[in-house]
Amino acid sequence: MSTVRARSAAPSIALIDSEAEALSGLAEAALARSSLGARLLLEELDRAETYDASCVPPHVVTMMSHVAFVDEGSGERHEVQLVYPKDADSERRRISVLTPIGAALIGMPRGAAIDWPNRAGETRRLRILEVRQPEDRQDDRALH
Repeated sequence: MSTVRARSAAPSIALIDSEAEALSGLAEAALARSSLGARLLLEELDRAETYDASCVPPHVVTMMSHVAFVDEGSGERHEVQLVYPKDADSERRRISVLTPIGAALIGMPRGAAIDWPNRAGETRRLRILEVRQPEDRQDDRALH
């Protein structure tokens, strides 16, 4: 299934088990539309380690996380929230996990970098600078 992106810089990723299950179904359904983002997301799900939500550190990108990352080629910094497709809104900087960038971010820890294709097929190196969890998830993790 791969060959869509460079494998050389694929850092290990951690996903919340319930999110991984939901994302798998979402990506499988989107494959019918031949979505690059869906194919990339399925590749990430295949190589991810899954954990209970309480075991995934707060510096790892999960659904609804606010993420700051840099495109190391251009030096451009981006701040987005990773959301499900129905909640995507470019004006509010909410990007779908089914976009190539969204698939690249899920499960990545702060400080990690990955080589990743954009929609034009060019490979970009993305580095995670900061991850902030939604407040309700921060509260859940504080209880454990």
